[in-house]
Amino acid sequence: MNVLMGLGGSDQSIKTLRRTISRTEEVGDDLTIAILEKPESKRSQEEMRDRTVAVLAESDVDAEIVTLEGDPGSALVDYAEQGEFDQLVIGGGTLSPMGKIQLGPITEFVLLNAPTTVKLVR
Repeated sequence: MNVLMGLGGSDQSIKTLRRTISRTEEVGDDLTIAILEKPESKRSQEEMRDRTVAVLAESDVDAEIVTLEGDPGSALVDYAEQGEFDQLVIGGGTLSPMGKIQLGPITEFVLLNAPTTVKLVR
């Protein structure tokens, strides 16, 4: 399977990265990691690239890493449309006080507009 993973700068993104790499090791997917531009994030794109390289070095996974500029949701969907990806993986979603999932605007945009199956990691 050819998998594209969108990576922001949050702790949730790092958790999603680790889980996606673990799954990739188990099943042998081809993995591309797209680092998104999110100025309001905890970590910069450069910091996320360094973290991604470090996490990949701990595994047996060889993944392509790309950096996307512009609106994160649009950039990720556009990149997914240009490639032949079977699945798009993103992290996101929090639980409301009532236990329902709440999606942020980027996650919602990707879920509604992606040209392929989207896997949401919480």
